[in-house]
Amino acid sequence: MIKVLIIEDEIPAQRLLKETLQEIIIKTEVVGCANSIKSAINWFTNNPHPEIVLLDIQLSDGLSFEIFKQIKIDSMIIFTTAYDEYTLQAFKVNSLDYLLKPIDKEELQTAFEKYNRYNKKISTEQYATINFNELSQLIKTGKSNYRKRFLIQSNESFFYLPIEDIALFHSMQGITFAVTFEKREYPVNFSLESLKEQLNPDFFFKVNRQYIVNINAIKKVHSYFNRKLKLEIKPTYIHDILVGKDKASAFKKWIDR
Repeated sequence: MIKVLIIEDEIPAQRLLKETLQEIIIKTEVVGCANSIKSAINWFTNNPHPEIVLLDIQLSDGLSFEIFKQIKIDSMIIFTTAYDEYTLQAFKVNSLDYLLKPIDKEELQTAFEKYNRYNKKISTEQYATINFNELSQLIKTGKSNYRKRFLIQSNESFFYLPIEDIALFHSMQGITFAVTFEKREYPVNFSLESLKEQLNPDFFFKVNRQYIVNINAIKKVHSYFNRKLKLEIKPTYIHDILVGKDKASAFKKWIDR
């Protein structure tokens, strides 16, 4: 039984993590929850440290790196965050794993399987060497070589499509299309999951399994049935684009950066 502490400032997200932990094959026990830097430090001070901490990066009272500046943690860390993938590569050497919100059950299980495979090989001293000042700065200023354009082939010719011209990407029957602000559609040779890693997360968000949307294409966001969100975009699109209730919180944070 792996003991787990959840540090997450949103109660619905805490609850969802608990439910997801119950769904994975590996047996876990949630020994506590904290929702701020202050409450996390208090918990670590007064309790035995668990094997794993599920740690959100941005808490209600600041970046969670502040916890490590004030107290030594004897646990392995799985970051759970809405921050972009490139910045989080910095943590992979010093942490067990990172998971992007909304947390996927299979990815969570993989992270715990990694713990089972390597927990005897990885000493907790590794975690004491993390320079959280540098990582905190990286979160604020980190940059990546995100994709700037796509090569589009048309009959016997080709041209490039600038990323800023693309309003959204959608997947249909295994084919991914880039839709421009001028309502033109072009097939691209990438899955949405692959594109998510190539696109700047300041501008693009994967709202569901079928769509990645450019923030400049979002005109309004409407509340929808069962706590979903419905996007009103420009140019007008023939299909409804919905943000599921499991992604609604992360989507709102993305909008409010």
